[in-house]
Amino acid sequence: MERPDFFTLKNGEKVKLPFSKIEYDRRINNLRTIMDKNNLDMVILTSMHNIAYYTGFIYCSFGRPYGCVVTKNKISTISANIDASQPWRRSHCDNVIYTDWKRDNFLKAIVSIIGRDEPPKNIGLENDHVTLDMREKIDSLFSFSVFSDVSKYLMELRMIKSNEEIEIIKNGARIADLGGEEIVKNIREGNTEIEISIAGRDRMEREIVKTYPDAEYMDTWVWFQSGINTDGAHNPKTNRKLVKGDILSLNTFPMISGYYTALERTLFLDHADDESLKAWEANVKVHKRGLELIKPGIKCSDICHELNELFAELGYLHYRTFGYGHSFGVLSHFYGREAGLELREDIDTVLEENMVVSMEPMIMIPEGNPGAGGYREHDILVIGKDGAENITKFPFGPEHNIIQN
Repeated sequence: MERPDFFTLKNGEKVKLPFSKIEYDRRINNLRTIMDKNNLDMVILTSMHNIAYYTGFIYCSFGRPYGCVVTKNKISTISANIDASQPWRRSHCDNVIYTDWKRDNFLKAIVSIIGRDEPPKNIGLENDHVTLDMREKIDSLFSFSVFSDVSKYLMELRMIKSNEEIEIIKNGARIADLGGEEIVKNIREGNTEIEISIAGRDRMEREIVKTYPDAEYMDTWVWFQSGINTDGAHNPKTNRKLVKGDILSLNTFPMISGYYTALERTLFLDHADDESLKAWEANVKVHKRGLELIKPGIKCSDICHELNELFAELGYLHYRTFGYGHSFGVLSHFYGREAGLELREDIDTVLEENMVVSMEPMIMIPEGNPGAGGYREHDILVIGKDGAENITKFPFGPEHNIIQN
C-alpha cells in the first residue's frame, strides 16, 4: 500500500497567535539579515524556542523530530502527522506534515520545501540543539553544503524584547503574583506541598485563560517546597506536610504561549528562629542591592562581583549556590535558555534597553547547621533607557512572609 511521505493540510482556519503579523515579520527579517551577513542560503531550526519565536508554533516532540526551514523567500514548519493540521493553524507561515510510514520522511519534507530551487550552498543549524544523529542525516542529505552554527546569533536576537513581548512578560509577572497570593492563602500546618501547589497553579491558569482567551494552555506549574526540600531551587514538590517553624519556598511559573515568568519567595510558617532570620535578612539585603544595580550600561559580571563582595561581608558567600539572574522570553524548564544574558561572573554582556532579567540571589545552609534551608527571592526587571522597571509586586522579607494562617 502506497502512502505519502509528506503532504500539506489546511484543516480549519488560522487562529489568533500571541503576536501580530508585524511582529513575526520583524523577527523573520532580523533572521534573514543574519543569513545575509553570514552568506547563508537556508537555516534549519530544530529547537522548540526558536520555532516558537519565528512561527508561533510550540511543538510536542514525543521523540519525533520537528523543524522550520527558512530561506530567503520561504518559511515553513515541518511537523509529524500525529498533530494533523494544528501546527498550520498555530503558525503564521506554511507547514509540511511528514508521515511515519517510512523512516526519515522528516528529511524528505525538508527537501520538499526547497523544491526546484537551487540547492543551498551554506546552511545554518542550531548546534546547541540538533542531535549528532540528526546532524549526520542532514549532512548526508546536503552533502555538498557547508554548515554553520547560528545558535548564538539567534540567542542574541531573542535577548532584546519587543514591546509586544514585554506586554506578555508583564502580564506573566502579574499572574505569577496572583499565584503567590493563592499559595499564601493555603499555607497552614498539616497541608501538603502538592495541595498548596495545585491551588496556586489553578489560580494562575484561570487568570491566563481570562487574559488570553484565544491561546493554547500548557506547562504552567508551581514548585512549593518546605523544610529540607528548599535546598535546591528546582526541587519538585512532594506530599510532605507542613509543620510550624518550617522554612518554605514559593515558586510560581505561569506559561503564556511559551513565555515563562516567575515569582520566588522565602517564607516561614508561624515563626522563624534567630539564625534563620539572620540568614534570610542577609539574602534580602543582597537582593535589594541587586535590584539597585540592574540598569542599562552595566555588565552582568560586574553585578555579580559586587554582590559577591556583599555576601562575603555578611558571611554567607560560601553558601551561595548559582548565578544571580537570567533572561526571560521564550523559555521554560525544558527549552529556551538565553545563556548570554545571565548574571554570572563569566558573562560580560552589557545590559541594554528592552532586555528583561531576574534578580534572584540564593543561599543554601545544609541540614544540621543553624538556619538550615534554602533562601531565595526573585523579581523580574525590564531594562529601560535610564533605569529598570521591577514588574514583580509580591512583597519579600521577614516583615511580610512569616505566615500565621
